[in-house]
Amino acid sequence: MKFSDIIGNEKAIEQIRRVVDSDHIPHALLLHGDPGIPKLALARATAQYIHCTNREHGDSCGRCPSCLQHQSLNHGDTFFSFPVTGKGENTTSDLFIDEWRKFITESPIENYEYWLALLKNENAQPLIYAAESNSILRKMSLSSFTAKYKILIMWLPEKMNEACANKLLKLIEEPDPDSIFILVSNNAKEILPTIFSRTQRIELRRPSVEQIARYFAASLGTDYNDALVAAAAADGNVKQALQNLEASSETKAFHEKFVQLMRLAYLRDLKSLKTWSEQIADFKREKARRFLIYCARMVRENFIYNLKVPQLNYLTREEQQFSTRFAPFINEQNVEQMIAEFSRAESDIQRNANAKIVLFDLAVKITLLIKK
Repeated sequence: MKFSDIIGNEKAIEQIRRVVDSDHIPHALLLHGDPGIPKLALARATAQYIHCTNREHGDSCGRCPSCLQHQSLNHGDTFFSFPVTGKGENTTSDLFIDEWRKFITESPIENYEYWLALLKNENAQPLIYAAESNSILRKMSLSSFTAKYKILIMWLPEKMNEACANKLLKLIEEPDPDSIFILVSNNAKEILPTIFSRTQRIELRRPSVEQIARYFAASLGTDYNDALVAAAAADGNVKQALQNLEASSETKAFHEKFVQLMRLAYLRDLKSLKTWSEQIADFKREKARRFLIYCARMVRENFIYNLKVPQLNYLTREEQQFSTRFAPFINEQNVEQMIAEFSRAESDIQRNANAKIVLFDLAVKITLLIKK
């Protein structure tokens, strides 16, 4: 993992780069921010940069033996600690190292729900148990194997139970000169205050919509417009943006049904609209609600499309092709009413109203609004 693989947070990366280059690395660094920000990835990139023997252009080289070991998760002086579940007070991270390697290999943007799934106990509350502190003490007391510094990356230190946190406190207060702790937190307020106060803290910010879209386009080969739509709906949460992107098949299906609704409403084909409402009702409640939320968004996007300012729109290629013809039908006379009708229908379905009746009533109202 290199700094160039991280989405956004250039100021944080530059701050880390300066302290490493000057060899004034804090013995305990806390990277914290909202869930969905790739903080663990930055922690891994920081460890790789510290250990790299051939840094270039402000980043690790990715080619030296140290970098290759980091990329294969086999660096002898890098250790991981993380919350686990299922085996009681004597549980340590080492028992789940295979699951951990799978987790950070397949989920570079840390996904807590995916970690729970890998632990095969999605209803439990993972913790970092007291035994973990003894394991950490043993590892960090060893002499460095190949590098100047030993590094421990702890994911979610707020999940330490009190016994573990108190034992670890002494190690952080009086670390060996060759020991570095990188803590990665989703909620720094829940970390034991005595540990929190002894860290150098860097708060990470949500990347911009454009940064996320560029990253997806470059790393995943995704169409930039599709990536832009997924990122815009996630409000800077990279994990959610990726999930939105993976759900694009549902979005395409929703788009087809939205187009069908608008065409039938324009034609005032009530018989076909009744069939349409029955098909949407067959989605069941939660999927029908998601569809109606999508419809309200499409109405807003088409109203904005009329402004002829492309950077204000977040439309996939298919949506954009439809909007070139459809947008003129959304104007000041009907935009607010249309959005209100979709929102009202979504709310009614949430409250278990008869979906077929709600949706047919919605369709009839759209026929009256579309030609305003």
